[in-house]
Amino acid sequence: MAIDDIFGETRPVLLPTKSALYVWGYNQSGQTGRRCEEQNLRIPKQLPPELFGCPAGANSRWLDMACGREHTAAVASDGSLFTWGANEFGQLGDGTETGRKHPKKVKLLQNEFVISVSCGAHCTAAIAEPRENDGSVSTRRLWVWGQNQGSNYPRVFWGAFSPNTVIRQVSCGAVHAVALSEEGLLQAWGYNEYGQLGRGVTCEGLQKARVINAYAKFLDEAPELVKITQVSCGEYHSAAVSEDGEVYTWGLGNMGQLGHYSVQSEDKELIPRRVVALNGVFVKEVASGGVHTCAVTTKGALYAWGGCQAGQLGLGPQNGFFSCAARDSGTMFRNMPVLVLPYGVKQVACGHSHTLVSTQDGRIHGWGYNSYGQAANEKCTYAWYPSPVDWCIGEVRKLAAGGGHSAVLTDACSLKELCEFRLADCVTPGNASMIEDVAYRTGSDALVRLCERLRERPSDGGICDC
Repeated sequence: MAIDDIFGETRPVLLPTKSALYVWGYNQSGQTGRRCEEQNLRIPKQLPPELFGCPAGANSRWLDMACGREHTAAVASDGSLFTWGANEFGQLGDGTETGRKHPKKVKLLQNEFVISVSCGAHCTAAIAEPRENDGSVSTRRLWVWGQNQGSNYPRVFWGAFSPNTVIRQVSCGAVHAVALSEEGLLQAWGYNEYGQLGRGVTCEGLQKARVINAYAKFLDEAPELVKITQVSCGEYHSAAVSEDGEVYTWGLGNMGQLGHYSVQSEDKELIPRRVVALNGVFVKEVASGGVHTCAVTTKGALYAWGGCQAGQLGLGPQNGFFSCAARDSGTMFRNMPVLVLPYGVKQVACGHSHTLVSTQDGRIHGWGYNSYGQAANEKCTYAWYPSPVDWCIGEVRKLAAGGGHSAVLTDACSLKELCEFRLADCVTPGNASMIEDVAYRTGSDALVRLCERLRERPSDGGICDC
């Protein structure tokens, strides 16, 4: 009995010798890029080069990718941007509002070399350089499209930055976006009903871009402008990391996602405020989800805070455990950072209600809401603790998490992974015990789990839920 008989289509189309893109999870709008009718795809699968117009058997290289609520975007090594999935707000950048279940190149950016991409709930933003430049045009310009961006086609967006400002990064939330300049300045635009634009006030309606120029206004230790190195937008909150490794958060904080101790039913932070609970910790990366936030330190530790009703903090389901607090409604949250993993974490990505991390040993773990398989391979609704995500072959270069789906970008696979992959393709109920023994002795955890599931598969043809 083949793996496909148990898990569906699980194997990559070919072994990645350069880099590969894997997508899995919720698929109602075709955001996984697979041309199939299945709505829940629980096992990562490499998207074949043919989907991107490459010859069969070819291996494309990938620079970046991102997940929105129900759409996905990826940047190829030649600077081309591909999008697919939901498109009701024009977030695919093709000028229409028709969804698409397969990747297609964004033609309006064909004269640009796209460097990076970010997906919001219903919008997309990309940083690109002109392919032909006589020096009169800035490199790393920002392009935006989709909901609240004024166009279904990509358009250059300067906002409050002066022309020719070099854009370092952009992040999109549910209804707002924040861009980071090379000088470490932030500008934000979109809706501001919860203070997510960091302007010191809330306001109704769509707001034009403005530079955020008030950092740590209420903190004596940082009255000057702080230089920012990275930013991440959650659904209705924002987070940023300074060059000193400090984390600042602002916007909606009713589920503790800001990490500022106090939590009120209408808690908001209207300007960036430092997360003082992380004093003495040097953070290199922050990621924001629907109502939770995670931070990775330079030493590889992972901290998390915010809503944990779906297990997205990885702290388990116990009431009050790890100082989680419960509202009258029973909703669980953590209003200050807690250490989830003490070491070994390289990257983190937060989806709406799930979290993914890659570790120093090359593995991927996920936790949180898992009804569509977006957080872990296990067939369970909630993955309360870090759980393995298997069969993403190669060194992890980028993680992305969306509303109900996930994506991983990997580099070339190792010899060990190649052998695991080949053995996995040969596992049957008859040889599962033998292969499991070899896999256990050689430290191939993914292969061990596959053999265990094959041996324990119930006779009625289904896999037991967790």
